[in-house]
Amino acid sequence: MIILHADTNHPILMKKLAEAGHHNVEGFEQSREETLQNQHLYDGIVIRSRYKIDKEFIDAAPNLKFIARVGAGLESIDVEYTQECGIKLFSAPEGNANAVGEHALGMLLSLFNRLNKADREVREGLWHREENRGVELDGKTVGLIGYGNMGKSFARKLRGFDVDVIFYDLKEGIADENARQVSYDEFFEKADVVSLHTPLTEKTHQMINKEFIASFKKPFWFINTARGKSAVTEDLVEALKEGKILGAGLDVLEYEKSSFESLFGNKKNVSISAADPIPEALRELMFMPHTLLSPHVAGWTQESHEKLATVIADKIIGSFGVENK
Repeated sequence: MIILHADTNHPILMKKLAEAGHHNVEGFEQSREETLQNQHLYDGIVIRSRYKIDKEFIDAAPNLKFIARVGAGLESIDVEYTQECGIKLFSAPEGNANAVGEHALGMLLSLFNRLNKADREVREGLWHREENRGVELDGKTVGLIGYGNMGKSFARKLRGFDVDVIFYDLKEGIADENARQVSYDEFFEKADVVSLHTPLTEKTHQMINKEFIASFKKPFWFINTARGKSAVTEDLVEALKEGKILGAGLDVLEYEKSSFESLFGNKKNVSISAADPIPEALRELMFMPHTLLSPHVAGWTQESHEKLATVIADKIIGSFGVENK
């Protein structure tokens, strides 16, 4: 098969496909429009998030047998139309689930122990011990929304702590030894920590809003390593001000581009420049001491870089086999 690679990935991906007799085409510099013109040439496309694959794109590719996304989410692909056309769809949530679980745990522990705030203060010559008294994780109830690969990974990471791990998921009967499945009512009643592990869909878009936050019986800590557009930033900021949310660790932001590339257009010092068109809610969030932000890197480790590529290569080869050279 002739396979277009729209993004750079770990070299093991092309290596494994080439060894299986497939022909790799590097389209790293091609625009979406340029790809559309040549799409009839390809049997498959491997992409991360550089551009959307919609009906127009698929219709321009009469020979397309598969679309492979080197990542977990599929919101940049018209999944329904892809399936209608009989095109196989591959993703690789298994490849970065461990990285996401570790990142979520790191964010939570940092927030509980005020490490980001304390570090910044010490570097500024401040020695505030009482103001940085931490909170222990043991004895807390950690609530996960979504119990797929990412949620399960975080639950496994929590096994070393004396915590009650609960989760809510639309799919029933998926509890295991690491977490128990509960109703939304029990979730709202018991959760001390809320960690989001859902794909971006119509149901999860702006799901974390003021009404959702108001449903909880007690203040909680919030972790989002899923998708930024699942949470309304203005409502998060308001809840942080009011103490309804005690702290927030956000690896993803509502205002990210669909490609997940730079939020700021590669500008520097955007947080202190009034001329930059940054939403006020985001500007406030950036200066809050009980927030921890990272640039969509929860699943972005040295190890996951290779594992994601390996998973995708193995799925393609497993489905289409080895071609004669």
